[in-house]
Amino acid sequence: MESRIDTVATLPTATTTNLPLKPGSWALDKAHARVGFSVRHLGVSKVRGYFPDVDADLVVGETLEDTAVTASIDLGSIDTGNAERDAQVRGSEILDVEQRPTMTFKSSGIRGSEDAWTLDGHLTIGDVTNPVSLDVEFGGVADVVFDGTRHAGFEARGELRRKDFGLYFGPLDPLLGQVLKIELDLEFIEPA
Repeated sequence: MESRIDTVATLPTATTTNLPLKPGSWALDKAHARVGFSVRHLGVSKVRGYFPDVDADLVVGETLEDTAVTASIDLGSIDTGNAERDAQVRGSEILDVEQRPTMTFKSSGIRGSEDAWTLDGHLTIGDVTNPVSLDVEFGGVADVVFDGTRHAGFEARGELRRKDFGLYFGPLDPLLGQVLKIELDLEFIEPA
């Protein structure tokens, strides 16, 4: 798959009316999307994993104030590279995906300038919603030569505390760190 970088742009300041992205609903390129996480295990190492079943939508307005991001993640799709551990994590003692099947995010604002951007929003796991902020890096915009589509790439990082979302893991709780670090790599496809 060949691509040619047509424009690598930085986002303008929040007061600028012209964004480097075409207004409209940008669909997630699921083949180039990864939502990963890490959490301390026993305080001495990290367990890393990702959620392959993710959907997101980037609605670009004329300004940052009119721009929004929503996302939904199937918690049952968790993959830590160990099927036995994944089954345990899906169970009632940890994630309890029967009661909490999805994690959703809805942005409430974008702030920053130049290379330092923050996406603020509300994250919901089960029936608990809390504010979260993600540090965002805009990777630029590129044309895909073979099909003529235009893609925009973003990286985002943040963290959340398990207790803030009611994620107590019973007798297993002391084995895992309270902080979950989140890393997202997402590409969106420009609307036609």
